[in-house]
Amino acid sequence: MTRKYVRVKWSGDRIRARERAAAARGLRRAVDHLKDKSTDIAPVEHGSLTETATATVDEKKLSGAVSFYGDYAVRQHENLDLTHDPGKQAKFLEQPMNDERQVMLGMVADEIRKGLT
Repeated sequence: MTRKYVRVKWSGDRIRARERAAAARGLRRAVDHLKDKSTDIAPVEHGSLTETATATVDEKKLSGAVSFYGDYAVRQHENLDLTHDPGKQAKFLEQPMNDERQVMLGMVADEIRKGLT
């Protein structure tokens, strides 16, 4: 009986690190996309709400956020009774998050695919 041997080199840790880095890049793309979509429809009647928008990514936790600062931002986002200029609206962060969910998930998936090829 002839014995055959196969040598396998484990690269799981390296692949996991590449996957995580790619996911972080995709997450960055996704939160930047959400920020852009949100600022497009955020009200501008009383100042520079759109200028307070920030997109952040925590690469260790693989979490991201888009924020608008100030009491004005909360009021404009939550109060559905306010009147806005054409193309501007309340729920300027929530609505794009819901509408663009699949696009943003696709951005993360694309970066992971690219990172592993």
